[in-house]
Amino acid sequence: MPRHTFTSEAMTTLAQAYPARPAKLTHAMRAHPLLELEALVELAAQLTADSIEYNPGKLQIGVRPEDIPAPDRSATETIRAIEHAGAWMVLKRIEQVPAYAALLDSLLGELRPVVVPRTGEMLQHEGFIFITSPGSVTPFHFDPEHNILLQVRGSKAMTVFPADDERLLSAEAHEQFHLGQHHRNLPWSDDYAAMGTAITITPGDAIHVPVKSPHWVQNGPEVSISLSITWRSEWSYAEADARALNHVLRGLGLKPNGPRPYPSRNAVKSTAYRALRKVRELTA
Repeated sequence: MPRHTFTSEAMTTLAQAYPARPAKLTHAMRAHPLLELEALVELAAQLTADSIEYNPGKLQIGVRPEDIPAPDRSATETIRAIEHAGAWMVLKRIEQVPAYAALLDSLLGELRPVVVPRTGEMLQHEGFIFITSPGSVTPFHFDPEHNILLQVRGSKAMTVFPADDERLLSAEAHEQFHLGQHHRNLPWSDDYAAMGTAITITPGDAIHVPVKSPHWVQNGPEVSISLSITWRSEWSYAEADARALNHVLRGLGLKPNGPRPYPSRNAVKSTAYRALRKVRELTA
């Protein structure tokens, strides 16, 4: 791997966008021995079942979680047959394997000069590898982490939507998600299409995906391998705590204001919810 994976141009672009806006970046990791298909077969064999997710490739953008069929072959079989499997897979929390943990920490370390001064320390480092059959669709969803997706093989188009647009995602849905009551997949309407920004990436490209920005992905005509490097921050945890407190306030019949966007820290609501959670733990 090059000494610096993210180019100086990428760091400048990230500095202009982080943490609130999506951005297309460039990187110098067009190939890596840990990201070849045979290496990924070995990685899948080392991970536990809850660290591997399989999905059919021919899914609707707004598919309901309960409508996703169960896999009909093992993870290693799927990876070996990925060109014709009609599927997409995620190998989750790859940092459980030391070689991948080192790769993840190296990449995230390059981002610290941009990230830490803005949103605080980089916490909960996690990596995800997406292995995707030609033409597959990743449905409309959102994630709680800061995320940069690096394309290593093949191509894909990600359509990214604003995280704070309540036409796409209600305040209640945000709150339920942080309490484990709402799946990451989201309902889809064709009316949403014009609200998104489509970003196409090929090897050497990456995308910065802001926290909880809804998005969906259309894979290109070849097998795709992508590495997603993610982290949480002091700022993102405070936003989540504020959402959880709002859920409590809503249950009391109040109509709380949503968390304030960056650069606000939402410290008051975050501190209040953490204190409430501590009281609940002590009295449980």
